[in-house]
Amino acid sequence: MLAIDRLGPVTVLTLDRPGARNALTGPLVAALADALAAADADPEVHALVLTGRDPAFCAGLDLADLPATYAEIVSAGRRTGGARRGLLPRTATPVVGAVNGPAITGGLELALGCDLLVASDRATFADTHARVGVLPGGGMTVRLPQLVGVNRARQLSLTGTFIDAPTACAWGLVNEVVPHADLLARALDLAGAMAECDPALVAELRSMYDALGHRGDDEDYAEEARRSVRWMRERFDADGFADRRRKIIERGASQQ
Repeated sequence: MLAIDRLGPVTVLTLDRPGARNALTGPLVAALADALAAADADPEVHALVLTGRDPAFCAGLDLADLPATYAEIVSAGRRTGGARRGLLPRTATPVVGAVNGPAITGGLELALGCDLLVASDRATFADTHARVGVLPGGGMTVRLPQLVGVNRARQLSLTGTFIDAPTACAWGLVNEVVPHADLLARALDLAGAMAECDPALVAELRSMYDALGHRGDDEDYAEEARRSVRWMRERFDADGFADRRRKIIERGASQQ
């Protein structure tokens, strides 16, 4: 149902119901939430990758008994408690989504809960809530317009049409498109780069983006400055800063 693989400081979570195109059930959502919480509580895990077993990323909610599935997923969310980012619980640990195939409706909402998305050239994206006769409840109307703009979000949701990976990238839904065979390696590269950073600083930086990234008034700039000053006063590590700065300079020189 959910495969969990530890690769150094990175944990890979793979939706593992390929025969059902990784469709979501209450138990799967609960297992995913538990795995995220466990990884988040592990000081040795600094980044996460979320993907699906081929041929799909996630086909949305399991339609075998949709009302029952919906009730199970809502119940699973309540059981795990805490703040949520759509279908995913909020974590201090960053999550890279590796979209290996179709991400449809609830599957798209699941992807939208990640910090960033890398897509296979086989990936496709659609919001079919309107076509199947249900309303989104996993963050679609919050996160989708943040990424692609409200007009394109309306287009996707009101028509239920599919877009391919290059279009999703051009619209800002995904960060990169790579050949299918390179997807996991690229996601691990990005997760590994995140894992090299101070986890406490990464958690605070993600919190700032969540709070301020989609606004832009004067108070938001002041709040960013307040958070920065508080960090420098209370948590700045001068010795660690000097060491990390040296490594960055050395890496830059090696890439010239």
